[in-house]
Amino acid sequence: MIEICEVGPRDGLQNEPKILSTAEKAELITRLIESGVRYFEAVSFVNPTVVPQMADAEEVLNALPKGDGVTYAGLILSRSGLTRALTTDVDCLHVVTTTSDSFNLKNVKRTVAQSVSELDDVIREGTAASKDVLGVLGTAFGCPFEGNVESSTVLHVAERFLHAGCTGITLADTTGMANPQQVHDLVKMFHRAFGEDLKLGLHFHNTRGLGLANTLAGYQAGVRRFDSSISGLGGCPFAPKAVGNVCTEDMVNMFHQMGIDTGTDLSTLLQTSSWTENIMGRPLDGMLLKAGTA
Repeated sequence: MIEICEVGPRDGLQNEPKILSTAEKAELITRLIESGVRYFEAVSFVNPTVVPQMADAEEVLNALPKGDGVTYAGLILSRSGLTRALTTDVDCLHVVTTTSDSFNLKNVKRTVAQSVSELDDVIREGTAASKDVLGVLGTAFGCPFEGNVESSTVLHVAERFLHAGCTGITLADTTGMANPQQVHDLVKMFHRAFGEDLKLGLHFHNTRGLGLANTLAGYQAGVRRFDSSISGLGGCPFAPKAVGNVCTEDMVNMFHQMGIDTGTDLSTLLQTSSWTENIMGRPLDGMLLKAGTA
């Protein structure tokens, strides 16, 4: 079965000019739970002056329904983010670095080596606090400033994160530069390096129209965990031309058409997508909401 990590409440909203209220964010997640989604990147513990859309992380977590097998993760970029996260009941920490110096300097004003050095300690402290910790490696398939990112660099950062205590790794295509062959090759390289039991996830953006194709390539290479965003919301404030994530309902439809279980109800997802489009006040990118299921 496919495991969906729904990133709409975090990655989906962080690039939107409209800032939703805490109650609206909680309702979005509650509606997604009703559709069957059980894993969320729900909040981000980042500087609220830089990403004001995520300023109410603590309040959002307090407002969310608990139990029923639902897991809430929060994004961490630094020690200050960890300090905030450990004051909450967030279930999992998504510790993030990019793998390109140029991008990382623009994103967090540190080189990759500097970020990894700091985040090593963050991972260890998060693990010591009994939090599950997942490593997220941005620009794993290319950087808009440097172009190609060497796979050896991505593997090295992953090895550091796993050694520090991460229970899994997500490879993120931050600006939609990946292609299906590249996805297949990098996944196979990770399996050779760390074994096929590695908890490996993939995070794609649809910047160049290849989001679902890359998702399928990852599935065919053996991955079963994918990030996606309701209605195709998403983007990165620090990534030029980045558009939305792979759309949750479009991805679910693809897998269902292939006879692959996602644990979700597509009609309920479409209702939530319509609600999201209404509350955002503009047309969103999901294709199934426009075309329908028949």
